[in-house]
Amino acid sequence: MHKKLVVVLLAIFLVTMAGLSVWQVMQDGVQANHTNGETIGVIEINGVIGGELASGLTTAINADSGDIMEAIRTADEREDIKVLLLRINSPGGTSVASQEIGIELDKIRTNGKKVVVSMGEVCASGGYWIACSSDHIVANGGTLTGSIGVIMEMTNLEDLYEKVGLRQEVIKSAEHKDIGSSYRDMTDNERKILQEIVDDSYEQFLDQVRRGRRGKIEEDRLLEIADGRVFSGRMALEMGLVDSLGNYYDAIDMARQTVGLDENSSVEILNGQGYWDLFFKQLGSTSLQFNAGWPDTGYSVLEYIY
Repeated sequence: MHKKLVVVLLAIFLVTMAGLSVWQVMQDGVQANHTNGETIGVIEINGVIGGELASGLTTAINADSGDIMEAIRTADEREDIKVLLLRINSPGGTSVASQEIGIELDKIRTNGKKVVVSMGEVCASGGYWIACSSDHIVANGGTLTGSIGVIMEMTNLEDLYEKVGLRQEVIKSAEHKDIGSSYRDMTDNERKILQEIVDDSYEQFLDQVRRGRRGKIEEDRLLEIADGRVFSGRMALEMGLVDSLGNYYDAIDMARQTVGLDENSSVEILNGQGYWDLFFKQLGSTSLQFNAGWPDTGYSVLEYIY
């Protein structure tokens, strides 16, 4: 009886997988039929933004910069895509991942295609960095945005190690090779070094906002509000951090208006994941979370995160 049950369950599983495969192929075929007209390309950025290394080491990363950049390049290459709409719902992420996405958006704009941003519930920090590489930003009145700033976090576990009887023996080539180690206090000189890195990254963030919001926010006002705080979408509009208020469909209308498309132009999500993509990605992340960890330096990557 037990063996028959196993066989039946296996058969059901195989039939289900076959059905999902056929459905996926049909969906891909439907998307392919949209490539002959005038299309609004949509790229979704949901969750914490990270690169390949960060995505492989923690399941907290939801938005992989590599996948997003690939989708942007696809939009750039396709002649039928006349305008790109970014739907961002993210509290931020690592600094480099946000920068890389912003660079690709700047390239597609240089090549003549417009970029419109639609902010969801949250578009803060690294999410706002990305939003600045656009031609028009639409936020909901209650969207949380801003959080212009940089953070680097470390944990000192020295007292805990002493309680459990652990002691780290370090052999290093130079004074600062183990900077940020969790096994000891940080020296004043080390703190100064890391603060300089954070300050430089913060200045890069300010430059990104200056470029993206040129003529829309005064320098004195920017420096006043760029202290890491968040704002509602309505507050951000008054400050010049966004261009208009509205939801996702209002942003689609704005994208159409920006390049003169009619209301019948199609909308295609460029980075939507099929069943098998999600299945294998989840399978990989589940196996990684048990055996991967950050290097022993103890300090995290720079983050633009709310």
